[in-house]
Order: sequence, then C-alpha cells, then structure tokens
Amino acid sequence: MIKLHRESRGTLLVAALMCICFCIGFYLIWPSALVFAAVLASGFFLFVLSFFRVPKRTYSQKNNQITSPCDGKVVVIEEVTDSEFINGRCRQISVFMSPLNVHINWHPVGGNIVYKKYHPGKYLVAWHPKSSTENERMSLGYEMNNESRILVRQIAGAMARRIVNYAEIGEEVISGSEMGFIKFGSRVDIFIPIEYPIQVAIGDAVTGGVTAIALRAI
Repeated sequence: MIKLHRESRGTLLVAALMCICFCIGFYLIWPSALVFAAVLASGFFLFVLSFFRVPKRTYSQKNNQITSPCDGKVVVIEEVTDSEFINGRCRQISVFMSPLNVHINWHPVGGNIVYKKYHPGKYLVAWHPKSSTENERMSLGYEMNNESRILVRQIAGAMARRIVNYAEIGEEVISGSEMGFIKFGSRVDIFIPIEYPIQVAIGDAVTGGVTAIALRAI
C-alpha cells in the first residue's frame, strides 16, 4: 500500500474536486464520452498522487558522507562563489527532480541549523542557469562538528508553487532525516567546501538520503 506524505492532504482534495467537476462537465456536454472523461480524470489524479508518495528505504547515517538531499538527476557540478552563507569559493551540486521523482527533501548531513532564509522570486524552469539565484527559494545553512559549513537551497520551478521546510535555527539534525518538501518539484542545490571529493557526475541519477554525492573530513 502506498504511504502518502502529510503535504498531500489539501492538494489531493483540490485535485479530486477538479476531476469530479471535469467529469460532470463532460457528461453535460457529451454524455456518451463519460467513460473517456473518467479515464482522463483518473489518470490526472494518479499523476498528482504520485508526487506525494513516501518511499520505503534505509537512509545513510555515515558521518563521512554528504548525501543527496532529494531524488533526481545531477545537472550541475561547478565551482562558484557563495556570498549568502559560506562567503567564499565552494562547489555547487544541483539535483533536478522530474515529475516522476519523489518530492520529499532530506538533510544531506548531520549538524546544527544556523541559518534559514526564504527568498521570494521568479518561476524560471529549473534547469535555467539563473534559477538558483532568481527563483523563489529557501536557503538552509548547516554547521558541522568540524566547523565546516554547507548550504542547501530548495528552488521552485515553472510548476512548483510551494516550498516547505521543517528545520528551525538552533535545531540539531541527522543525515537522512526529513528536511522538507517542494510541491510539484524543481531542484535542490547544495554548496559544499571546495576540498570535499565529489562522488557523482553530471547526468547521474541519485536517491535522496542514500546516494553519497561527496565525502567530507570528520
């Protein structure tokens, strides 16, 4: 049986009402095509339902790993300068979530949450180079036990219209625990110290809370 995420409640209700109204409207206009309308409505509802599934998996708890914060495909690996939290050169790894991916986000490391900021913005497509700095996004800064810092950004895209983040400043989190949710997907960027060895390549499929995307010093 599929387990559904808590963020599904309101959205699934709206989707169900939309499907019912669609079928009623179709019946009033073209009664003989009601079965066809019902099939279309059911397909749409199942598509929405798939966004909110909760996967069964064992999450990584290894202290020397930075794990992927979401399911998806690696689309960016590059050296950048971050002026929001790390304040210096670092390496950015971006993971794009397609409509078929699970849309839960997980903490990529264990540590203390020392920074959190919501940024309103645009809704450019997730693969646009400027989406990381111009789209609606939520930034979360971690300080680890070796005093290293990493930054994670949940980024809305063309379809996504709600970013949820459960972390609070001052909270201590563990790797693989749930960080939040992006309704209808987009991407998550992670900024790590430049000396950390990268374990993935562009185009790799990664699993949130499981796939090691980089290694770090303890």
